[in-house]
Amino acid sequence: MAQEQATAAEGRLELRRDVSVWGSFMWGFADVGADTFVALGLVMAAAQGATGLAFALAGLVYIMIGLAYTELASAYPVAGGGPYFALRGLGDFWGFVAGSALLLDYTIDIALFAAASAGYFNFFLPFLFGINIDQFVLDLGPFRQVNPLWCLETLLLIGILIWLNIRGIRESSLVNEVLGAVVIATESSLVILGFLFAWKPELLAQQWTTQFPSLHNFMYGSSLAIISFVGLESISQAAQETKRPATIIPRTSITLIFTVFIFATAFSILGLGLLPWQTFAEHVDNPMAKLAEAIPYLGAIAGPFTAALGAIVLFISANTGVMGASRLTYSMAHYQVISPWFSAVHPRYRTPARTIMVFSVVGAIETVLSFLTPKALDTLGNMYAFGATLGYTMVFIALIKLRFSDPYSPRPYKMPLNVRLKYKGRMVEFPLLGLLGMLGVSTILFEVILTHEIGRIAGPAWVLLCFIYYAWYRRKQGLPIFRSVERSWEKEQMDVLLSAEEFDLLEQYKVALAERDKQRKRDVHANTSA
Repeated sequence: MAQEQATAAEGRLELRRDVSVWGSFMWGFADVGADTFVALGLVMAAAQGATGLAFALAGLVYIMIGLAYTELASAYPVAGGGPYFALRGLGDFWGFVAGSALLLDYTIDIALFAAASAGYFNFFLPFLFGINIDQFVLDLGPFRQVNPLWCLETLLLIGILIWLNIRGIRESSLVNEVLGAVVIATESSLVILGFLFAWKPELLAQQWTTQFPSLHNFMYGSSLAIISFVGLESISQAAQETKRPATIIPRTSITLIFTVFIFATAFSILGLGLLPWQTFAEHVDNPMAKLAEAIPYLGAIAGPFTAALGAIVLFISANTGVMGASRLTYSMAHYQVISPWFSAVHPRYRTPARTIMVFSVVGAIETVLSFLTPKALDTLGNMYAFGATLGYTMVFIALIKLRFSDPYSPRPYKMPLNVRLKYKGRMVEFPLLGLLGMLGVSTILFEVILTHEIGRIAGPAWVLLCFIYYAWYRRKQGLPIFRSVERSWEKEQMDVLLSAEEFDLLEQYKVALAERDKQRKRDVHANTSA
């Protein structure tokens, strides 16, 4: 226990603060903005004529998730995101639960978006080589409809991402910033041109009235739609590497929330007014390219261009998954949830190279296993939805708890709709929107467990596997399994604000703590006098 726990603060290499306003926004957009390129076909296949409604409902929950992360990441700008918030608010064990759920998400993110990126690249195979990706589908013993070429393409992309992220966040952030600007411009153009020249409201109405799904299919589709909005966690994961996070994070997060919500709902409504939902279901590997091809006059150019765009944006989203997994495990190791071996920083690049390598390899293994099923993207989407909804549920609970247990930390941004309550002699603002968000994301988690055959088995199995490691490690180090290690959160908060150069917030925090201490002394004196 002694050697592993004794991480000397002075000798510890910290992550560098290199991420700017644009970089912070693009870390989030690279992950969240790419999701529609994958989810559109998967959701269409399930929600059918109600796809727009499925995206809208999931989007409303996403907005509340985004506001919760905005508050927490600006108040606690450290690497770790949701698991850190859960650990600080609820304790080590629940921090582990949130961490294992979101770690599943990040490793699936690597596999899912690398596979989807390769899928959009395969759109060009008939033009470049005169072949179709479906020609490589074969049966391998008990495994049916396996596509080894697509799987190998995905593994190659994961290998490139490992190298890119070990080199450092400055290089990988630059990839997001440049390509993200192109993505936003082209997605906007696609929406505008599609509605102007191709959208048929009568087709949308016809599919709504005659192609409405069963309740089971709608629940399945709406729970998959949440993957269109997963990834806001990326901004909080990069908070420890963000310059002036208390100022930057609220701006970038709120902008990102509404940008992605508009794009996701617009594409779902546009798609149902362009083509039958069956067309998208048949092309789950590149649904946005099919949408672009349906635009009159421009389709011959827009289709290939959108396919190229999809390959690019999904690649940088997979890149964000590598970053998220490495920063998440870096934080978990620092707080003794997993071994400090994972927290080692590369002496030259100052990146968590070990975690980048280990969990990218986990993503590669998940890739191979998913391609042994008939529908690789659907399999990965199932797992993605489970990890996201479980982790987000824990974040909402932590947000509510921290309003009561840590009212002294400055919050540059607070979720709206608060009710003032008196708690232990102090007024606390109870977040009604946080409670509503918790109920919303819990409902989606229930839908995932009820309707996703793979998600409800493999998801809990992953958490159980992680728990076995967690229990073994904590027992080996002489640490409690279900209780928390003693920590000086107040000193840590001061160090974090100092490191972030948030001097005004640091001063506010010290004043709040001083007022608390004075009040405690007055209470003790009053009790003694009585």
